[in-house]
Amino acid sequence: MSPTSPARRLRLGLPRRVFSQVLLMQLAIAAGVAVLATGLFLAPLSDQLDDQAMRRALAIAQTTAAQPQIADDLRSSKPAVDGPVQTEAERIRRASGAEYVVIMNKDGVRWSHTDHDEIGRVVSTDPSDALAGDEVMEIDDGTLGRSARGKVPLRDIDGDIVGAVSVGIEYDSVRARLIHAIPGLFAYAGGALAVGALAAYLISRRVQRQTRDLAFSDISALLAEREAMLHSIREGVVALDRAGRVRLLNDEAQRLLGIGTEAIGQPLDTALGPGRTTDVLAGRVTGTDLLTVRGQRVLVANRMPTDDGGAVATLRDRTELEQLGRELDSTRGLIDALRAQDHEHANRMHTLLGLLELEMYEEAAEFVGEVAGAHRVTAEQITEKIGDPLLAALLVGKATVAAERGVALAVPRETALPDRLIDPGGLVTIVGNLVDNALDAAAGTPHARVEVDVRTEGRAVVLRVSDTGPGVPPEQRETIFMEGWSTKEPPAHGKRGIGLALVRRLAERQGGSARADASPDGGAEFTVVLPEALAQAELAPTSELAPTEETR
Repeated sequence: MSPTSPARRLRLGLPRRVFSQVLLMQLAIAAGVAVLATGLFLAPLSDQLDDQAMRRALAIAQTTAAQPQIADDLRSSKPAVDGPVQTEAERIRRASGAEYVVIMNKDGVRWSHTDHDEIGRVVSTDPSDALAGDEVMEIDDGTLGRSARGKVPLRDIDGDIVGAVSVGIEYDSVRARLIHAIPGLFAYAGGALAVGALAAYLISRRVQRQTRDLAFSDISALLAEREAMLHSIREGVVALDRAGRVRLLNDEAQRLLGIGTEAIGQPLDTALGPGRTTDVLAGRVTGTDLLTVRGQRVLVANRMPTDDGGAVATLRDRTELEQLGRELDSTRGLIDALRAQDHEHANRMHTLLGLLELEMYEEAAEFVGEVAGAHRVTAEQITEKIGDPLLAALLVGKATVAAERGVALAVPRETALPDRLIDPGGLVTIVGNLVDNALDAAAGTPHARVEVDVRTEGRAVVLRVSDTGPGVPPEQRETIFMEGWSTKEPPAHGKRGIGLALVRRLAERQGGSARADASPDGGAEFTVVLPEALAQAELAPTSELAPTEETR
């Protein structure tokens, strides 16, 4: 057999489960505390018992010295076994339970003692302090062995010191009291240890349930895997505690929400601010795959409550998917429009061919001029009123699509927009979304019409898009700007309810506003105000063209 390393042997000898290790550690702590407490109690107990014995001896000595008859008898008699001093001392000794009561004169000669042979002899210990007027407490060895002693001066009726009184308490009795207290102390310590062991077991059982009976190594591995997984996945994860504070935020969530690790520990409303994203993550808006807009990103959020009262929310970035979906819908609309144009073009060619075969050459030339002129006039009218080429191109294209859908797209005569837009891409996104919604609403209605009016007031741009559709009820004129709200069927690429939210977000980002009202034609009218959309007349910056964001 190969030799086993000490570390390996130690590891095999220890329990692996958290429950077992916690129980053993708590039992060891409880036992250690019990032993330490017992030792700390016993250490001063001996000193306390000694002090109590010395004070008791001193009290007996003081009581004895307080009797004036003893001082008179000390002066008037000689030391004798049957003398009055010895008789009174023995009475006090038997009454108090002291080991001895010794009364001496100023020379230290005993007038009383338990051992009659010691009467008339000089005391074995130094009585000078007591004879000098001081009270003494001590533990010392004498003729009767070790004892706790109290010595006081003996005064006559005039207050003069005529001797001293020494009282001793047998030290073996003090030691016996200490030994007698130990079993009770151990009983209390054992009871405390039993209660501690029971508490340790109950706590360990709770830990076992909470840790699912895992080993520390398993927990460590799970934590390492959790950290690696959370920070490597391309999906945002936000964990909240029961009070709604952020307790976990992975790297992708920080990127999508535009916040950092300083948000950890803060309430969600403080970390993100008010808005739909906060409402979705906090659970105030319920559902699955909820759409929300954070900055320029379109997010899909799902929220799952946890057993401790908190929640875990996941975020997926759908910005590119939404853009691709809208581009796909636009491409399909363009294909349908081209298909319709191709059909109309074939009809016109057949008409032109018939006119030529009938040799109606003047009528043929007039017909061709009317067809070509109609599109040219529309384009010229738009470009004359809209100075920005990107927005003009958008409206020309929308006019063609509107015509194919049987909707008249009109630009009022008063419309005027110079080529001084600071953010033409943002305005194109706003106009594209509003015109698409207006075309969807007006299509199929009698005298279908969409009107786009763009005017300037100083550096501000005021955009109005109205239609002849069913309109928006007053109670829904704020709701329609929320992410995820829509009255249309979902498109092929996913969900609706993003376009109007982006319109308001883009307007508010420039310090403006977006609102919905009723149009004079009975449909809806959307008004967007951009306070500083135009550059100064002498400083007209060139801006990079941005792609159009459309909502379907």
